[in-house]
Amino acid sequence: MFERVPIPTPFQVGPVNAYLAGRTVVDPGPDSEDARERLHDALADRGLGFADIEQVLVTHPHPDHFGLASHLREAGGRVVAAEAAVPILEDFEGRLAYEQEYFRRFFVRCGMDEATAGTVTELPQAFVHYAPSVDVDRTLTAGETVAVDGRELGVDELVGHATGELLFADGDGTAVVGDHVLGDTTPNPFLQPPPEDGGERPRVLPAYNESLARLREAGYDRLLPGHGDPVDDPPGRIDAILAEHRERTAAVAGTVEEPATPVEVMHALFEDLPVTEHFPGMSEAVGHLDVLATQDRVVRRETDGVLTYELAE
Repeated sequence: MFERVPIPTPFQVGPVNAYLAGRTVVDPGPDSEDARERLHDALADRGLGFADIEQVLVTHPHPDHFGLASHLREAGGRVVAAEAAVPILEDFEGRLAYEQEYFRRFFVRCGMDEATAGTVTELPQAFVHYAPSVDVDRTLTAGETVAVDGRELGVDELVGHATGELLFADGDGTAVVGDHVLGDTTPNPFLQPPPEDGGERPRVLPAYNESLARLREAGYDRLLPGHGDPVDDPPGRIDAILAEHRERTAAVAGTVEEPATPVEVMHALFEDLPVTEHFPGMSEAVGHLDVLATQDRVVRRETDGVLTYELAE
């Protein structure tokens, strides 16, 4: 029932998949001139305009997925997302500022010098104008349904790739999954800050692995991802992603036979990593250290405000 429309983005990931079904758009893309023109043309090919769209479903609150939602809402459509995504969608700039401050301090604790931590956390500022804040008209949770083009779609919650991820299932074995599963890329779940300042940092990679395992057993025949072609063998693709994660976890374990900071682990994994890639690099290093910690395979210590990890005896 969904028609895929690749929408150009200014990001390294390349085009994002918007999905059209009747007068519903799933993940309309970022707020850029190229993206607006592409979505406008795709709708015009179907005899529609922005004002004809009744609802926008957001799989997760990343700029490349929801940026155009504000324009569609201004034209009369309602925005539908997970409850956990609401604070991000409705104040994206404020959320980014919170993340920047949290991770600047966290990366220093991980062994990064303050100047580099400042640079790394300021880089996403360029994303703000691609993701104008938008009010959410309806929130969804697992087990609910949402009407799309005369059918009731099942809703489930996914965990790990982003705060407030949703899956939309058509009842015929197909599900829209955002970036939770991609056909030709192994997703790297980015670090997430605590939901509230002073809270516990989510351990996103262990949660993501568990979420993938649950999705594997859900019995879908086809997954519609946020980037690239449909996934026609969901169990096989999920198995491959989990296998790659296990291999990287083993590689990280090999870097902490002696005490090491997360920054040292990152550099052991990725030599000559440019500063523009430090956030995803730190997400991998800390994520796999989190996996090892949940398995009681490493010991974490903090000395003079700096974290180190080493293999447990």
